[in-house]
Amino acid sequence: LRYSQSNVVVVFRSVLPKKHSSHRLRAHKLPRSNSHRRSVATPLGMDNDTNMGEVPASRLLDPQIFEHLKNKIDEDQQVRDQMSQTVQKLDRAISYVQGLLSRIHATPREQYGPLLSDVQAGIQKEIEVVAELQEIASKHPYYKYNQKWNRQVQNAIFTVLLCGWLGGLTSDGKPGPVARLLTLEEVGEIFKVPVNLKDRDAFHLTIEEYLLALTDLTQELSRLATNAVTLSDFAMPVEISSFVKDLFAGFQLLNLKNDILRKRVDAVKYDVKRVEDVVYDLSLRNLIPQKQKEVATAESTSAPKA
Repeated sequence: LRYSQSNVVVVFRSVLPKKHSSHRLRAHKLPRSNSHRRSVATPLGMDNDTNMGEVPASRLLDPQIFEHLKNKIDEDQQVRDQMSQTVQKLDRAISYVQGLLSRIHATPREQYGPLLSDVQAGIQKEIEVVAELQEIASKHPYYKYNQKWNRQVQNAIFTVLLCGWLGGLTSDGKPGPVARLLTLEEVGEIFKVPVNLKDRDAFHLTIEEYLLALTDLTQELSRLATNAVTLSDFAMPVEISSFVKDLFAGFQLLNLKNDILRKRVDAVKYDVKRVEDVVYDLSLRNLIPQKQKEVATAESTSAPKA
């Protein structure tokens, strides 16, 4: 008999003939005791009666972390939904005003008064919705959500600029002269919103939104120059030509870094060219009024030569 620590091994020497003497010894292992089997099968730190499915919770990860994140995500989504509803209201108000402004292409200049009154009433609705948007957006970081309303605010500024250019939005409420350009500060006063804020994080009108609205204005005026001729208003194209030329010259002074803004400003030259073609055709047919002809001649002679 030979004993070991873990089990008992009984060795029997074969008594077969010598030709079978090379056979290996046979070893028979006795079964281990139940107490030893239990000690090997039981994992460290777990009782023998513990169910394998009952795994204790990890003390390294606090489940409240994900509860907190979930609440933050829900709050952020509520803010976005609230802003989206307000932006949709602003979009509807802008669409209504743009529909009114589109009538200028079929309305003689002498009849702008009633049309501008309706436009100003629609702009008042825009101002009310912008105030709602300002109240919501000023509670949060501006550049976190500003992409949700940039385009709509730009369109709202455009409607104000075009209405002012046509003679509306005057201090006395009466139609004024055409070709009046409202500044960014004047637009901010109309909407009752600060402009180009640097000292605090709140809702405001940016310079980029104002400049992009100006590019929309030149595009609309180039269309108006053509349609004014069909209404026998031959002075309007000359006034528009003078305005867009000055506006394009002002754009050339800006060192623009914004890719979208730079492309839109570059496209203004095509609007200038379109208006110049209209004025050129009128001059060939001798249809430009004498007063506007003198202004156009003075501009051409005072323009710097290349």
